[in-house]
Amino acid sequence: MPLFRYRARGTRGDLLEGQLDAASADSVAAELLNGGVTPIDIREIQGPAPRPEWLVTLERALRERPPRVAELILFARQMYTLLRAGVPIVRGMRSIRDSTRGARMATVLGDIGTDLETGRELSSALSRYPTVFSSLFVSMVRVGENTGRLDEAFLRIAQYLELDKETRDRVKAAMRYPTFVIVAISVAIGIINVMVIPAFAQVFERSNVDLPWATQVLIATSHFFEHHWPALLGAVVAGWLGLMRYVRTETGRYRWDKLKLRLPVVGDIIHRATLGRFARAMSICLRSGVPIVQALTVVARALDNEFVADRVGQMRNGIERGDTLTRTAAGTGLFTPLVLQMLAIGDESGAVDDLLEEVASFYEREVDAEIKNLSAAIEPILIIGVGILVLVLAMGVFLPMWDLATGMGLR
Repeated sequence: MPLFRYRARGTRGDLLEGQLDAASADSVAAELLNGGVTPIDIREIQGPAPRPEWLVTLERALRERPPRVAELILFARQMYTLLRAGVPIVRGMRSIRDSTRGARMATVLGDIGTDLETGRELSSALSRYPTVFSSLFVSMVRVGENTGRLDEAFLRIAQYLELDKETRDRVKAAMRYPTFVIVAISVAIGIINVMVIPAFAQVFERSNVDLPWATQVLIATSHFFEHHWPALLGAVVAGWLGLMRYVRTETGRYRWDKLKLRLPVVGDIIHRATLGRFARAMSICLRSGVPIVQALTVVARALDNEFVADRVGQMRNGIERGDTLTRTAAGTGLFTPLVLQMLAIGDESGAVDDLLEEVASFYEREVDAEIKNLSAAIEPILIIGVGILVLVLAMGVFLPMWDLATGMGLR
């Protein structure tokens, strides 16, 4: 209802001011008179101007965005601490909700607390939010419920998420430097074509000298950039949007994930980091009591690489047919001989979870070493690229300038 501001006189003639919600000004006057107050002035308070639709959409998107990995780690750690201390799970969920800063996470935890009060199991309540809690998260909670070790399940989830976050951060760090180098070189080439080459082209045009082929190529390329840059920019944007749309399809995501593993320099780092995440997740699942076939299914869904997930699915199918973990892993072509030997020992000793943890640590150490050596690996490529750029500029710009100076008798 509208909000009205009023000024009135009381029974003793004193001035009164205030606000009331009512359907109309007459309703406000009637309410004041019924209270023994004589209204003097009643005015409707104008509400705030409606917010733009884009702002409302942005706020809704921010409220509904999935929680960050750090929020899930904190939630798992808090659940472990509370359950370990003997706090009832419903009370603990309410306490965590009240202390959570993320709006989306607080809403989800509130709904889960309501589900728990109605008698729903925690794993079932978590499974209602697949965009927040992965199938790996839900499966480990379910195993913890069935074994009566829910606190340990949350501890293992927190440890896995922390290690997984570290691995992701390492891969992002590995991709950041080459991306920056490529962008910087692209910007430099664009500036040279749009600003530098045209200035030299005017000098060469007035001098009427024969230009070498390198200069002619540079001038033609610069002329094309200068006069068709809107079309080039539109083509780049359209190509980027088309590529992003294609990558979101099932086929496009599979091919892009496969290509990432074969990229020069960084592809091997991504490959090893992904296999390390697989081994770590499998070790956590098996140690928590998840059957190996179910663990492979859950881990395949938790990986961010569809190509590797497809190979993990092949491993699951092979184990369902009766093959060993080592034989199915060898059939994927993903693992090194050293890792396959470690898996074989795990099969023979029955300590697959321990050996997978060793495999995860092995890959993580390799990723750390590769990232530390990444700069040394990229520097030769960068030097070659800059050298080619300088050579082309020297041949296309400085040689004609040298010939021009010679013709004018400046040498």
